[in-house]
Amino acid sequence: MPTVMSSTTNSVPYGIQILQKLFDKFPSNHNINRTNLYKYSVLILTFITYAAYHASRKPISVVKTVLYQNCSTVNHTDPDWCNWAPFNAENHNALFGTLDSAFLFAYAIAMFFSGLIAEHVNIRIFLTLGMILSGTACSMFGFARIYNIHSITYFIAVQIFGGICQTTGWPGVVTAMGNWFGKGNRGFIFGIWNSHTSIGNIIGTLLAGSFVETNWGLSFIVPGIFIIVSGILNFLFLVVHPSDVNGGSHLNQNTQNGRKKKPSTSPQEVSIPLGDISSKELSLLPSNKDEVKEKTEGSPILSPHGSQQKAVGFIGAIKIPGVIEFSMCLFFAKLVSYTFLYWLPNYIKYSSTYSPSESADLSTFFDVGGIFGGIAAGIFSDMFGKSACTCAVMLFLAIPSLYTYNLLSSVNVYINIAMLALAGGLVNGPYALITTAVSAELGTHSSLKGNAKALSTVTSIIDGTGSIGAAVGPLLAAYISNGFGWTSVFYMLMGSNVLAILLLTRLVKREIYNVG
Repeated sequence: MPTVMSSTTNSVPYGIQILQKLFDKFPSNHNINRTNLYKYSVLILTFITYAAYHASRKPISVVKTVLYQNCSTVNHTDPDWCNWAPFNAENHNALFGTLDSAFLFAYAIAMFFSGLIAEHVNIRIFLTLGMILSGTACSMFGFARIYNIHSITYFIAVQIFGGICQTTGWPGVVTAMGNWFGKGNRGFIFGIWNSHTSIGNIIGTLLAGSFVETNWGLSFIVPGIFIIVSGILNFLFLVVHPSDVNGGSHLNQNTQNGRKKKPSTSPQEVSIPLGDISSKELSLLPSNKDEVKEKTEGSPILSPHGSQQKAVGFIGAIKIPGVIEFSMCLFFAKLVSYTFLYWLPNYIKYSSTYSPSESADLSTFFDVGGIFGGIAAGIFSDMFGKSACTCAVMLFLAIPSLYTYNLLSSVNVYINIAMLALAGGLVNGPYALITTAVSAELGTHSSLKGNAKALSTVTSIIDGTGSIGAAVGPLLAAYISNGFGWTSVFYMLMGSNVLAILLLTRLVKREIYNVG
């Protein structure tokens, strides 16, 4: 029977420890595959985690519609009575663009460091602290409404702080998922899982939209509370690596068919039966005691030095084939996606007669389309084994969809919804595929010779580069819409898709060549 050696260090999250005690106290007549239970709990928890991260990013796009609006529609002696200083100026779009960019540039720069830090720390604590701080930053923006704060410096500082805190999310959740899910059907699994981005956007939009016309401060505070609560759930229940439970002290006494087995007599290590673990799942487990110690979460947040696997580092990660091309492609893919994320409710309100809350609700159909686009991209990538080709085709089809949406969105609400969903699927499909399955695949590339520590760094490089594009897009949209109108913004987005396709040309040729 296969066994794995483990330190007796207590590596199990407190919530899992409680569940284990309940399992042991009230044994079931049915065998419970605990490994699968942990595995799918990671899937659910990381899904909720990143949905919460995105929900806390969304309020600013909804609240823009009330920070500056046309106050002349209501009789009042002060033409700016309904606006919130300092956003009551004529250059309000530029100020909004500055806020977006403060958050996104801080996020992009900090992301490169966050991945490197994530290689050396306890991921569960890293995520928990990051989520609590992110919720605090989100709520601080809403406090401006409660405490009557009108300083642009305050708003920019809050955005920078929030951007830095948000970088804890992506390296953490992708590392946890990569630890538990192998390469088989990775595109499909990650395609479904990555719908957390769109689900989070929808949740954030609906929460913010519920308060935007009555008390926009709550549009930030409520999503802030959501991410803080999600962070506490992670602290209690997230099992980052299989060795944390299959090599943890709570298994010193294993329950099999309702009967407890005696623990090992050795005070330093235990031998763990893995009879209910498949060979595929067993391959995920560390192969030696040192690696178990390295991965276990019983250690402090800073991991001990001297582990057998060395961190790959930035230079080593960018040498992995495909990292540079996909990173630069994601630069333009996220530029398009985040322009919609931060400006779509504002554009809908500008181009129609909908209220701020109605514009926010309508914008969610872009994210609904994004859910199906991400899943479709994953399915096609798995089916044909060609990630670059899948991205290139969807990026190409997104160009006419963007043009058509700008042309026909004002005809009626049904055409608006249909075109939004189509554009959302084609825009977010490649973005979802690159940031999940492709990142995980490159982070476990054969050139790394099994070194799993590269996953966080590769993820941070790809997402960090994409995040620079995400910062540039909303800023360009702010200035272009001010000077040349919204149609010019859509031409900018279509041009970005063309550049993204060109950057994938070498990888597309290689995938097509390999067919023959």
